[in-house]
Amino acid sequence: MGKDNQLESVTSVLKVFGILEILSEQKDIGITELSKKLMMPKSTSYRFLQTMINSGYVKQEDDDKYSLTLKLFEIGARAIEYTDLIALSDKEMSYISKQTNETLHLGVLDKDEIIYLHKIDSTYNLRMHSRVGRRNPSYSTALGKILLSDYDNNVVRDILKDTVFITYTDNTLKSIDELLIELERVRNEHYAQDNEEQEPGLKCIAAPIYNRLGHIIAGISISLPMIRFEEKNFPNLINLLQNAGKNISEKLGYYNYPTP
Repeated sequence: MGKDNQLESVTSVLKVFGILEILSEQKDIGITELSKKLMMPKSTSYRFLQTMINSGYVKQEDDDKYSLTLKLFEIGARAIEYTDLIALSDKEMSYISKQTNETLHLGVLDKDEIIYLHKIDSTYNLRMHSRVGRRNPSYSTALGKILLSDYDNNVVRDILKDTVFITYTDNTLKSIDELLIELERVRNEHYAQDNEEQEPGLKCIAAPIYNRLGHIIAGISISLPMIRFEEKNFPNLINLLQNAGKNISEKLGYYNYPTP
């Protein structure tokens, strides 16, 4: 991209932010007044407004005045929610870390993948290698399964319609149909497992975190190598994760955390 095109792109972005700022200060405004405040031609203002209408950020009233939709509010609310989520989760994850010395993750769903928002490393040398911001498939991870379990099967099929089910290990689920069977169990038991499905020798368990409307917005998980996993401790790990999920959910305004 040439310098002239780059400058034009930057100028266009600044104009969009200028429109948003004016509309945030005035409930509704006509094209003539808006153009005067922006100091640009009406035709240019109109072109930008139409693009913003098509993107869902601006609406045109019956009297040909323009105003903001709630889309920016929704985006801001999600950003605030994630900021609060990380802060609230850190305390619960730190507690579990002290109890187990294993790796803890906080993750959310983005299309057909999970993204790690927060992590506390294991104190052992042998541990899961990951980082905040890393993505992993949803179908082969405990976090992915717990997040997908919030949707009905038709929505899950739609989310994963273009997903290629890569076989990472012998235990990796090989199709959406296999995953849907697994998700039914997850919905009934309110926790999910990755039984060496993403990485040989690694087990992960995850529990849900709900927002105030009762939707699963994140998951909290523990990851440990199979050589340190003992079946007798499995119920305790689930209990730790679900208690953490319950505490975080209640701080986000949800008080009906499910129990198996």
